[in-house]
Amino acid sequence: MAILSKINATSIKSLAVEDKRLNDTEIKGFHARISAKGAISYYLFYRHNGKQVNYLLGKGSSITPTQARDMAKSQAGKVASGINVQSDKKVAKAKELAKKFNKFSVYVEEKYHPWLIANSTRTADQIKSVLLNNFKELADMQLSEISAWHIEQWRSKAKKLNKAEATINYNVNTLKGALSRAVEWGIIDSHELGKVKAYKLDNNRTRYLDPLEEKALLSTLTERDKLIKSKRLSANEHRLKRGYPQQPSLSHHAYADHIEPIVILAMNTGMRRGEILSLKWSNIDFSIKVLTIKGESAKSGKTRHIPLNNAAFNVLTKWREQNAFTTFVFEGSEGKALTDFKKGFSKVVADAELQDFHFHDLRHHFASQLVMKSVDLNTVRELLGHADMTMTLRYAHLAPEHKAAAVNLIG
Repeated sequence: MAILSKINATSIKSLAVEDKRLNDTEIKGFHARISAKGAISYYLFYRHNGKQVNYLLGKGSSITPTQARDMAKSQAGKVASGINVQSDKKVAKAKELAKKFNKFSVYVEEKYHPWLIANSTRTADQIKSVLLNNFKELADMQLSEISAWHIEQWRSKAKKLNKAEATINYNVNTLKGALSRAVEWGIIDSHELGKVKAYKLDNNRTRYLDPLEEKALLSTLTERDKLIKSKRLSANEHRLKRGYPQQPSLSHHAYADHIEPIVILAMNTGMRRGEILSLKWSNIDFSIKVLTIKGESAKSGKTRHIPLNNAAFNVLTKWREQNAFTTFVFEGSEGKALTDFKKGFSKVVADAELQDFHFHDLRHHFASQLVMKSVDLNTVRELLGHADMTMTLRYAHLAPEHKAAAVNLIG
C-alpha cells in the first residue's frame, strides 16, 4: 500500500518493499516506487490532454532523493505551462539516436546488426554482409542523405557488372528494410527508397542442365577436387624441404572442400541454399536414408522430409567421415554454419562453361528430372516444399505425355 510522506533521504531509506510506493506530500504527482528486489525509481505522474502519463525521472542507483525532487519541480513547472515532458524526452532520445547512428556503416554494425542477432539469428550475419559489402559507397554517408538517385546509380553499376536482377532486387530490399527500421526507431524521419521500383522478374524461369551440361559440371567438380589436393601435396612437400609446418593433408579425404558435396546434395534433393547451409547432422537419419528440413529453416515455415537417393546418401556419408564432430553439415568458423560459397561455385560454373546458370537452378534441375521421369506434380511439390501447386506447375510442360494422355481420353 502506498504511503504519504515528503520524499527525502530519510523517507526513502525507511521505504520497505511491501510499501511499494511513496507519494510526496508537497509536489503533486511526484512519487517513488520500490521493486520486489528493493530498487528505487522516481516518477512524476501528470495528465496531458486527458491522458495519464507516468514520467520516469530516474533510478535510485543514479540520482539522489534531493536530485529527484529538483527534477520533479522542474518538470512539474513545464507540465503546468502545457508542455508534455514525456514527448519531449522521446524527441530528445530520438535526436541522440540520430546523432549516434546516422552514419550508414555505424548504424549497420552497432545498431541494426545487434538487433538482427536478437531477432533473426539465422540471417543476421548474411544481412550485415549484404549491406556492408554491396553498398560500400554508402559507408560514410548519413542515413538521411541516402536517396533514390544513389540507389539507381548503384543498380546501374550492378547491371553493368552482370549482376542478376533477382540479386539486385534482394540487395535493394535488404537496404530498404534497414532504412525502414531506422525510421521506426526515430533515427531518420523517412527515406526515399520506396521510389525505387523492383525489377520485374520472370518467375517461371526453369533453367536446368541438359545431359552434356550435367556431365560437364560433375567432371569439373572432380577435376577441381583433384587439383586442390595436388596443390596441397606440392605445398606440403615444399614446406617439408624448408622445415616449415605442414598444412593438413587432403589425400585421404573424399573431398577437398565443401563445394562438391553442396552441389551434389542440391542436385539430388532440390534443397534451397539456406536450407543446405542451416542443415545439421542431427537432421539426417542415415539408418532410413531420410533428411529432415526443419520449419525454421524452410521458406514455407513447414517441416518436410526428403528421402535420400544413392548419390545424396553417398556424398553425405563420405562428408560425415571428414566432419564427424561438427554440428552443422557445412560448418564455417567458430562452430557456426557456413555463410557463403558463391565464389567457389561461380568458378565451377565458369570452368564447366555453363551459360546463365545459378545455384538455385540446381533446384530446378532436381524438379525437372523428376517430372521428366513421370513423377506426379504433387509429389514434386512435397519434395520441394512448395505451399501449393502454383510454383510447381512451372514444371508441367516437361511432362507432355500427361497432356497427350488427357486428349487421347476423348479421341
